[in-house]
Amino acid sequence: MLTPGPTIAIVGKGALGLLYGSRAAQALGPGHVAYAMDADRIRRHAADAYTVNGEPVDLPDRTPEEVGPVDLVMVAVKNLALPAALDLMAPLVGPNTRIVSVLNGISSEEAIAARYGWDRIVMCVAQGMDAMRFGTTLTYSKYGKLHIGMLPQTPQATFDAVRAVFDAADLPYLVEEDITYRLWAKFMLNVGINQTCAAYQISYSEVVADELSEYFRTYVSAMREVIAVAAAEGVTIPESELTGMVALERTLDPGGTPSMGQDVINHNPTEVDTFAGEVMRRAARHGIYVPVNAFLYQRIREIEATYL
Repeated sequence: MLTPGPTIAIVGKGALGLLYGSRAAQALGPGHVAYAMDADRIRRHAADAYTVNGEPVDLPDRTPEEVGPVDLVMVAVKNLALPAALDLMAPLVGPNTRIVSVLNGISSEEAIAARYGWDRIVMCVAQGMDAMRFGTTLTYSKYGKLHIGMLPQTPQATFDAVRAVFDAADLPYLVEEDITYRLWAKFMLNVGINQTCAAYQISYSEVVADELSEYFRTYVSAMREVIAVAAAEGVTIPESELTGMVALERTLDPGGTPSMGQDVINHNPTEVDTFAGEVMRRAARHGIYVPVNAFLYQRIREIEATYL
């Protein structure tokens, strides 16, 4: 059991899980934050020593049964691991537990709600960070913000409870009037920057340095295809959003690369189906051509096939 509230259990110890968990643990003190994982994984990683920007951090791993119900569950796994995470986190969810997802894509909350109900969930979009995790080392220069907002089915009490935990844990956030729009805008960015960095195995700065380069053309064209699909689904993303995303990328660690680029470096499965795959499926329903995303899907799958 964790120390009485506010208590946070994080499912997933990748870049975002480490980024938010380390900050929350520093703000709340010992006994308030734990990483929930199965006993076998805990044994395999018992000797791991994590650092965040070069500083050692003590971030406990516990089984969900040891942790018990918490105030907030933060789901921070990759999309491929979400089904297993939903099973794992059951002991963490009590009568007053709220849930936020920082997964990429536009559908993780639907999967979580199908299991635990919309009344527990606050929509959340993590944006503006450049965190990179390799092994047990996390580095970042930009922390970004958690963008949160209410859907019609979001209880006010749930939203207020999540804000209270974020405030106590010193997690920077921004309240969005239209969280569905923000979700699609971030999806647009990820489809462009994540996949371009992975497909060409390059950094943020290499994508945006030369606006006449193949890298930049691919990045912007992939985002424009998302704009077309979003419009068909009732979400209007203006040109200013795209240009703002380009400007944002120019502020990030020049040598950094996003999560999918890190996956390629680490020879891990990527989230290409969450990005290009999702764009292609939705585009097909609306009769929209998305050749750049089809190219990125094929290229990244070919890269994955080379892993030894």
